[in-house]
Amino acid sequence: MGEYIYAFSAYLKDKFGTRVQRLSLNAGFTCPNRDGKIGKNGCIYCNDEGFSHFAGKKPPPLKQQIRQSMDYAKKRYKAKKFIAYFQNATNTYAPLEKLRKTYDVIKEFPDIVGLYISTRPDCVDKKILNLIASYRRDYDVWIEYGLQSSHDRTLHFINRGHIFHDFVKAAEMTAEKDIKVGAHVIIGLPGETKEDILKTAEKVARLPVSGIKFHMMHVLKKTKIEEYYRKGKIPLLSFKEYVNNLCDFLEIISPVCVVFRLVSDAREDFLVAPKWINKKSEVIKAVNDEFKERKTKQGSKYPSASGVVYISMKGQQ
Repeated sequence: MGEYIYAFSAYLKDKFGTRVQRLSLNAGFTCPNRDGKIGKNGCIYCNDEGFSHFAGKKPPPLKQQIRQSMDYAKKRYKAKKFIAYFQNATNTYAPLEKLRKTYDVIKEFPDIVGLYISTRPDCVDKKILNLIASYRRDYDVWIEYGLQSSHDRTLHFINRGHIFHDFVKAAEMTAEKDIKVGAHVIIGLPGETKEDILKTAEKVARLPVSGIKFHMMHVLKKTKIEEYYRKGKIPLLSFKEYVNNLCDFLEIISPVCVVFRLVSDAREDFLVAPKWINKKSEVIKAVNDEFKERKTKQGSKYPSASGVVYISMKGQQ
């Protein structure tokens, strides 16, 4: 992504000095927003069949997934090192010993150098974080939390089943264990204005978030949001609008916050709209061109210019 953005590829090169590839894995976990603990319908946009290679209730054994993914990455990308990325569902939502057994699978693969865990901010506690922190000695360890928005009204509408304070609490607890915090943010959520998007950026910038993954609000088949979209109730951002909002957001966050991804993608057979999200190279070029025209870059408006690294929000709602 060049001189304007601190890309994930640059982070990996800085840290490992070689090509490192993430292996997206499905450990077979469920989600409290689907099994009835919080809800049964999940988030209104969620269908992991639309993005996951190992989607489904009965994925192949983890070791098989790892071997298969490593073989592909070696041939396609000439990768030499790998990151185990537990992606599907909520990967801290299980008894502690089951989590330990699941994560320990990576120890059988010497070329795995990272453990990345995707989860919900309301599904961690001190015991789980202590377990995950124990892998830091041998691996690059991240927990990626699905934030999506800092606005509780939006979180309620998209049926997340948690509030922004849950993310704040999880981020602070995680950072205290010296585990890197990643945040997933959706740009273009229903009902959100540019001001709402920038407010989320400002809040994220004041928290111990070391990386961010951007998603464009898109529509997948077999989701609640597809129903809304086909009835004309859900407007989607245009390519130009998305790039503009994305650059605004990037200007506010830390210049050393790792950008995992600039835009979401999806399987063509599941993607309803917008089709342009899969044109990643065009998005990257447009973002770089926009920054060049603005004469700005990631972090140009970061709050640390006034001495703020992040603001603790313990106890606040």
